[in-house]
Amino acid sequence: MSVEGAATPELPAPVVEALDAESLLGRHFYELLSVASPLALLGLWEASARLGVVDARFFPAPSGVAETFWSMARSGELWLHTEASLLRLLCGFLVGGIPALALGIAMGLSSLLRALVEPLIAATYPIPKSAIMPLLLLVFGLGEASKVAMVAIGVFFPVAMNAVTGVLEINRIYLDVGRNYRASRWQVFRTIALPGALPFIMTGIKLGVGLGLVLIAISEMLGAKSGLGYLIWNAWEILDVNAMYVGLFTIALLGFFFTHVLNVLERWLVPWKTR
Repeated sequence: MSVEGAATPELPAPVVEALDAESLLGRHFYELLSVASPLALLGLWEASARLGVVDARFFPAPSGVAETFWSMARSGELWLHTEASLLRLLCGFLVGGIPALALGIAMGLSSLLRALVEPLIAATYPIPKSAIMPLLLLVFGLGEASKVAMVAIGVFFPVAMNAVTGVLEINRIYLDVGRNYRASRWQVFRTIALPGALPFIMTGIKLGVGLGLVLIAISEMLGAKSGLGYLIWNAWEILDVNAMYVGLFTIALLGFFFTHVLNVLERWLVPWKTR
């Protein structure tokens, strides 16, 4: 039988510390798991290469690739290629992503515009982006413009399609309230459509960044003298397998880094998103 006003018994200090530790582990469990799984894969790969389970000529041990990575990083060669790829990726993302965002939200708000543009997107989206590289080379030449255009085209579709979906998923009552208060088109765009579609837009940006990394590597294999794609292709031509894996791992690390940064940014911009 409980008595009102009775003091709540305090738990012993060791029990409190154990509960705090368990709570902390629970909060960071998935972050630890996301780091442990790649490390476990690398460990399995290292053991397989050293034991001869896989052919080390084609799948060198990660420790050997790490030595080459460190050597190329110290010489500055790796950073020059990475900087070139990142600059092209950034330019392509801005050129393709900003128009895609504006067009996608406009399509979500306007049934007429959606009816006009949606068939064009549906028809051109399935075309493999790498298949249009020869056309881009004809139009823009072998310079930077063709590589930026390649990334821009790849980024455009996921951002635009997710922006449209995001606006269409907004509860129509919010748009009705905006109309009732005679909000201008810019006010509807800025205060209703953009915040409401933001969770989908962030998903489109993540997909766009990943696809952009793929396409920039492909475009740099043709007519480039710098970049991670050029590094991979040149390493293949001279049969430097370790250097080829350095390029592949660098792209993988960039993908992991961008995903983590965008997840943090999403938690800050979209705190109301259900996970």
